[in-house]
Amino acid sequence: MGFLALAVLCVGAFGAMLLLGLNRLLWSTVGAALFLGAIGYAWQGRPSLEAAPAQARTTMAEIDPGEIALRDMLLGRYTQDTAYLVAADAMTRSGDTASAARAVMGGLSKLPKSFILWTWAGVTLAADAKDQVTPPALLAFRQAARLAPEHPAPPYYLGMAYVRAGDAAQARYHWRRALAMSPPGSAYGREIAERLAVLERLMAMRAAGQ
Repeated sequence: MGFLALAVLCVGAFGAMLLLGLNRLLWSTVGAALFLGAIGYAWQGRPSLEAAPAQARTTMAEIDPGEIALRDMLLGRYTQDTAYLVAADAMTRSGDTASAARAVMGGLSKLPKSFILWTWAGVTLAADAKDQVTPPALLAFRQAARLAPEHPAPPYYLGMAYVRAGDAAQARYHWRRALAMSPPGSAYGREIAERLAVLERLMAMRAAGQ
């Protein structure tokens, strides 16, 4: 029935072109479009499949409130830069990591010297690559570090990307750098130190179990 319906649709389309007096020069364009549609249906169509109402498939991803609080301490809040981070958060929560990365890159088109946006470009690009530190993500983190060489945010978030990628050794290296860049006694320095301590304990337990 599916292919019969497709044939009826094609005949109807050409009949409509005749009735409307469509310029014959455009017939090839319309025909090509119908032909491509037919190919796609023949390739992926499943005419024997029973009809069913469409169901939305949305994967909600939680963002750790503690990480949001640390980010506010490291990068600030309610600024032009961080507005793009908030938008990216909303898309990340909905499971759309690609749109999250595009939102940050859109911000960079307006604020190309923002180390905050370059840092978050690295975060979102790594997330969109299934938590892998890809060359584009690494390039973004390095650009952030060039723009703010003494700020702990770029190495901290690069370390976090390596945590999510499963590379504990690289994560420890970058978190140690982030801690060294943090002012003594700072709130975010204490938070980074706690995360580093947990990571090192886990690494020690893993090594002891081997």
